[in-house]
Amino acid sequence: MKTNIRKIAVIVEETHSEMGREVSPPTRKAAAIAVIANPLAGKFKDDLTDLIEIGEELGGLLGQKCVSALGIKPEQAESYGKSAMVGELGELEHAAAILHPKLGAPLRREVSKGAALVPSTKKMGSMGQTLDIPLGHKDAAYVRSHFDGMEVRLCDAPKGDEIMVAVAVTDSGRPFPRVGGLEAKDAKGEDGLR
Repeated sequence: MKTNIRKIAVIVEETHSEMGREVSPPTRKAAAIAVIANPLAGKFKDDLTDLIEIGEELGGLLGQKCVSALGIKPEQAESYGKSAMVGELGELEHAAAILHPKLGAPLRREVSKGAALVPSTKKMGSMGQTLDIPLGHKDAAYVRSHFDGMEVRLCDAPKGDEIMVAVAVTDSGRPFPRVGGLEAKDAKGEDGLR
């Protein structure tokens, strides 16, 4: 493995009640976060191949950890997202190199299909800052009930020469969605949109 991982954290969030109403079954989100050494910390380099390869390794690893934490089969995953926070000795393009060229394909394998684009965010930050992971339906971007997010943070990451990379997967949409649009049960998942 090319990735130099300092730590991995997995968080599962279950919502059992919303506005005093029971959510049954509870909606569940899982995030897997890897804190890794940034091999380009403190230096500018045109070639970002090392970070692109790290993204490919992390897509499968973190996706598998999310699915496992939810205790579901890959085809039962409903939405996903990805995010990265670069420490002060890095640059936003380091996060982009990890997230965009190759992280998606192995993540899609872990959640079975994944026709839609994987929503993403990137930011620079320091230890203890919050990282927001956007979420969208994995096969049909127009499913509004799955427009969501998950907030994560680790008190000791990212250090200046690190990158915090996170993937989130859900087994459902928001509790009690009522804003209309395409419903998950009607999504075809052929073009990534509907």
